[in-house]
Amino acid sequence: MAELVEDPNSIPRVVSILSSLLHRVAERNDSLLLRRPSAAAAPRHRAAAFHGLTKPSISIKSYLERIFRFANCSPACYVVAYIYLDRFLQRHPSVAVDSFNVHRFLITSVLAAVKFMDDVCYNNAYYAKVGGISLMEMNYLEVDFLFGVGFDLNVTPVIFNSYCSILQSEMVYLEATPAPPRLHCCLSEEESSSCQQKQLAV
Repeated sequence: MAELVEDPNSIPRVVSILSSLLHRVAERNDSLLLRRPSAAAAPRHRAAAFHGLTKPSISIKSYLERIFRFANCSPACYVVAYIYLDRFLQRHPSVAVDSFNVHRFLITSVLAAVKFMDDVCYNNAYYAKVGGISLMEMNYLEVDFLFGVGFDLNVTPVIFNSYCSILQSEMVYLEATPAPPRLHCCLSEEESSSCQQKQLAV
């Protein structure tokens, strides 16, 4: 975990790494959606609340950095938020992270992680302001997300460490010489102990 926290610019590396990973996944899913326009009209079930009508003007990286600056939560919360997002997607395989929903997924998964992990946290009204949404929407997204993960919020040390390993491999990738984009992302719970990689739900 230490490698994911150290950053000369005071933004933990986990924030940059997670934003890079999700940016790549969202771009890939955006391009897939363009090739299959009929998919846009398909029912989104649990993801309907997270889907925006337009792409937010703020980048994923800037959005996560904004959350970090104002939410004052521990770096471990970003790893746990990533785990929660992966659990949501595993339970709803028809849902894909794209540019229309990634921001709402992020603010909601971080909120859930902070409430579960940190001793002190801001209320939903504060997170709504940080996320650029209304309090009513923040409350609705939180409930929808919790039902979406089946209220499965506990994270064992083994699972936490396996997701840290994924993020560390992403850090190595980002620091390496530019290469063609890759799309590994998440682990299923069953595969976590062996650290096998799995693509974030497409």
